[in-house]
Amino acid sequence: MNAIAIIGNVAAACTTIAFFPQVVKIARTKHVADLSWPMYLIFSFGVFCWFVYGVLIKSPPVIAANGITFILAVYILAMIARYR
Repeated sequence: MNAIAIIGNVAAACTTIAFFPQVVKIARTKHVADLSWPMYLIFSFGVFCWFVYGVLIKSPPVIAANGITFILAVYILAMIARYR
């Protein structure tokens, strides 16, 4: 694996893992009042577009990272809708 691929994989892992603490916190506390519905909606759409882009260019790191991040962001959106 070359340096560019390593950087891409590390970036994909970090940006995906960054959502886990928020998901865990919401699951534990059910507190979503401080979260922005429009931000997560726009973010989810953008991540979905990155996922589709990854599929089109056949890039496993882009597909995996954005697929997982999309699921986490949609979970957060669902919890915002449920607990508000």
